[in-house]
Amino acid sequence: MPEDLETRRRRALWRARHRGTKELDFLIGGYANSHLATMNAEQLTTFENLLVQQEPVLQGWLLAPGRSDDVAPELSTLVGVIRQFHGLDEGGDDDVG
Repeated sequence: MPEDLETRRRRALWRARHRGTKELDFLIGGYANSHLATMNAEQLTTFENLLVQQEPVLQGWLLAPGRSDDVAPELSTLVGVIRQFHGLDEGGDDDVG
């Protein structure tokens, strides 16, 4: 039986807040707190795909601007949006997918 959108959102929020490092809990969890409630199914799928990445990879993508070329193409927009949300980047877009 497929999960409903609200269940997926709750699960994603928990995973976003419990990454394993305080920095990622703040960056990803803070973004999730503000945006998960309005994500559609496609945007939520993209966010869930971000959540399965390993912590060192995510830290590099979010905290090391020189590593932006290393971001998986399907996640690059979302990474940019999260960076902009936290004031780590100039420019960007407020849409996840």
